[in-house]
Amino acid sequence: MKNFQIIGVDVSKSTLDVYLHTAKIHFKVDNSNQGMVELLEHSLSSLNCKPDDLMICFENTGKYSKLLSVMLDSLNIKFLMLSALEIKKSLGLTRGKNDKIDAMRIANYAFEKREKLKPTILPGVNVDRIKALLSLREKLIRHRTSYKNGLSDLKDCYIEGENSLIVEVQMNLIGELNKQIQKVEDEIRMIIQNDELLEVNYNLAKSVVGVGPILAAYLIAFTNNFINFDNPRSFACFAGIAPFSESSGKQKGNARVHPYANKQLKSLLNMGAMSAIRIPGELKNYYLNREKAGKNNMSTLNIIRNKIVFRVFAVVKRKVPYINHSKFAA
Repeated sequence: MKNFQIIGVDVSKSTLDVYLHTAKIHFKVDNSNQGMVELLEHSLSSLNCKPDDLMICFENTGKYSKLLSVMLDSLNIKFLMLSALEIKKSLGLTRGKNDKIDAMRIANYAFEKREKLKPTILPGVNVDRIKALLSLREKLIRHRTSYKNGLSDLKDCYIEGENSLIVEVQMNLIGELNKQIQKVEDEIRMIIQNDELLEVNYNLAKSVVGVGPILAAYLIAFTNNFINFDNPRSFACFAGIAPFSESSGKQKGNARVHPYANKQLKSLLNMGAMSAIRIPGELKNYYLNREKAGKNNMSTLNIIRNKIVFRVFAVVKRKVPYINHSKFAA
């Protein structure tokens, strides 16, 4: 990364606290279009530089940081959206906290990691829509699961027919939720079909054994159509399926996955692996052979999850669908 003028921004609902790393200057502006204009004007005059020289760093706080990220992207000003956990874990033991200190810590973190960090690339409009629809789908499924569990409890605890109205209402709600979930899934498919770049990678991902329509859509959404991750290993770390060894001196521990993960992606990859081992072929045989050898089943499933991720990235890179050679075995 070139020698950018690094600016740390602490984002809140109504204000932006700004810290200029080189000049050691702090100021506050409104979290609005006018406030962002003031941020840029004050930063450029204080640092005596051009817009191309700026690197603005801030936490990804969802809707509160969206306006800032969209404006910077439209002006072609480089920026870094960092996870709050990433910054917090990098600080070690700290005392005291306020918006000014947080802005300074963000700037210091970005300066220390400037050789490794890459500017954020915002997802396109369609990827953003897919991500929002997938989030809505998760909420609908949680509600549906809640009602299904409620029906199960009624069957376990009450005489049949005793609570017929309660059962009827919940059955109707489940039916309506099923319709809405289907409507959301249809909208996701329509968005992908109308975007050639998304459709190509979506179909390539689905060609891999264990990857269905929903998992393929999640892979498109969380990789920004395979732009934001350089390799499958880094994505496996993000999804929480990459194993890391643990050792100290002569003590050698087993490789384990880290608890920090995108839990939804991890769950979907697990379901994909469970599906893959039911389909006759290489992955099923691999699972059965390790099971016969006495290997841990969860460890084997995690290996299969990683195989699925690596295969998806490979077919997307080559632009050639995955070929299941076991189909042609004698």
